[in-house]
Amino acid sequence: MKAAVVPGVNQPWELREIPTPRPGPGEVLIRVRASGVCGNDVWLTRGVYPFPPFSPTVVGHESAGEVVEVGPGVTTREVGDRVGATWVQGGCGLCDYCQLHLSVTGQSAMNCAAPALTGMTRLGGHAEYLVVPAESTVRLPGGLSYELAAPMLCAGYTAWSALRAGEPRPHDRVAVLGIGGLGHLAVQFSRACGFETIAVTRTPDKRDLAHKLGADLVVTDGAELQAAGGADVIVVTGISYPAASEALAGLRVNGRLVLASIDPAGSFTIDPSRQFFAQNQRIVGATHNGLPHLVDALGMAASGAVVPMVEVFDKEQVTTAVDRVASGDIRFRAVVTY
Repeated sequence: MKAAVVPGVNQPWELREIPTPRPGPGEVLIRVRASGVCGNDVWLTRGVYPFPPFSPTVVGHESAGEVVEVGPGVTTREVGDRVGATWVQGGCGLCDYCQLHLSVTGQSAMNCAAPALTGMTRLGGHAEYLVVPAESTVRLPGGLSYELAAPMLCAGYTAWSALRAGEPRPHDRVAVLGIGGLGHLAVQFSRACGFETIAVTRTPDKRDLAHKLGADLVVTDGAELQAAGGADVIVVTGISYPAASEALAGLRVNGRLVLASIDPAGSFTIDPSRQFFAQNQRIVGATHNGLPHLVDALGMAASGAVVPMVEVFDKEQVTTAVDRVASGDIRFRAVVTY
């Protein structure tokens, strides 16, 4: 099969011919049709995170396609099923965290001693074929293209999980900090749920776009958010934790700020002058919070309530796609077809 192989840290991805994997017990073989390029894929191959411990190195955890073979014991998937593969395949089952018997979520990836992670500890989905456990896949709704399904498998999953983690109530105001790969979806999710939605961005040419995505108001920072009356929920989707710290100024009393993105260098801090202890506010972390959330997100995309903005590249253009994601020159998700 053809796959986008990463020869080493900071080396360009290369389209190569490598052996096609075969499914083992409990696994399915997916003919990948589209795979999203997540910013974490870029960081993983640029040395921000530990380089994957397998060879040939194929990353990617936003893969959508159809099942073409099932392994022994698989009863929940059939050949021909249209499915998406998730980032977290499962835990080791042996460590202290796994002995808590919690559902498999992004939390599992951060706490299990040896998690199975698509494209990080296991062969990833930037290839024509991908093997994953059947139980870590989700069926794609009818009418949702592979190209639009792919970014929902990570970015959409993350954004919807974050909004849900903020526990917005009727008549709450929701602010989304950062209008990028996650943020453009979070704004749409909030609007689709009927919340008054505020976009927070310092990028001038995103202001009109934020309104088109459904934002009722666009502000520059936490101070402007505060001046506009504040928000009950702030969903942080940008990668700057200092910006998230500053946005706390716009959080209302009893509000919730949700950190849904990763800043590999910066720290989230609370200004002691804000008297945080007396505000009854909460800082919440959110990641992929369970497959039911992903099913919801895919369903909203299939209905047209949320539409990922994607740029599609042929597999021969994968290096270009990665470079453009690395430079921030994508509005807003790069998807490679295989």
